[in-house]
Amino acid sequence: MKTGLTYFPTDISMHPGDFAKAAEDRGFESVWFAEHSHMPLAPATPGPPGEGEPGLPREYYAVSDPFVSLSFAAAATRTLKLGSGICLVPQRDVFQTAKQVASLDLYSGGRFLFGIGGGWNQPEVENHGIPHRDRFVIMREKVEAMIELWTQEQAEYHGKFVDFTPCHVWPKPVQNPYPPIHVGGMGPAAIRRAVRYGDGWIPLMGEGEADPLLLIPRLRDSLEEAGRDPNAFEVTIYFCPPDPAVVDRCREAGVSRVLFGTPSKERDELLPALDGWVDLIG
Repeated sequence: MKTGLTYFPTDISMHPGDFAKAAEDRGFESVWFAEHSHMPLAPATPGPPGEGEPGLPREYYAVSDPFVSLSFAAAATRTLKLGSGICLVPQRDVFQTAKQVASLDLYSGGRFLFGIGGGWNQPEVENHGIPHRDRFVIMREKVEAMIELWTQEQAEYHGKFVDFTPCHVWPKPVQNPYPPIHVGGMGPAAIRRAVRYGDGWIPLMGEGEADPLLLIPRLRDSLEEAGRDPNAFEVTIYFCPPDPAVVDRCREAGVSRVLFGTPSKERDELLPALDGWVDLIG
């Protein structure tokens, strides 16, 4: 089982290139950088509201663009996998996102992992002009369209929300046929989306009915019913607690990768946490 780190790089946290180099030096397989375009001041934003601030930790609205940050991470490392964790596809332009994915994969030598999601904060999604109820249909269409852009010399796509005529788009990704798509989300609906157009599933770690490990047998059955090989499909647990018992449960359940949630802190506060997790995975 592989181990990676999630991170919200901000203007006051450890530089993403330095963070990635520290992760690679300590034996972690991957880093996954979060995305939020902004965090609206709205009742739908959870947490205790502060004076003139959204009701979430600062990193949720101060996080830098994931593709820019991952480019610094790519330049600072040689073997580390670079993941978007997660890219909010419905809020993004399909052509620019396809080009950013392909460019990062090209210049990193095929190390990009495309973690995607539909977005959980309704005001954030709708500020982009996206109806919240349609976000998953829009995500599917944009992913299908990007696959066309990555794999075809003359790409076109015709859907309800995404529609474009034949076009040329380069560069193409290095990975064949394209970087693995890891679909985020919880529950059976997320599994259906991941099986339909993903190469992996990224659920949050939870307890009780929200425990994603309980759904892994259902995921494997769904993959087999769809004619897909369960052994070629990755399950990545997002925000896995750095608890040996939980890590062991993930390993026994057949999880491919666990991601520890790294605090958005400066170097002196962050590196001791990484060192502690090295002992755990060791």
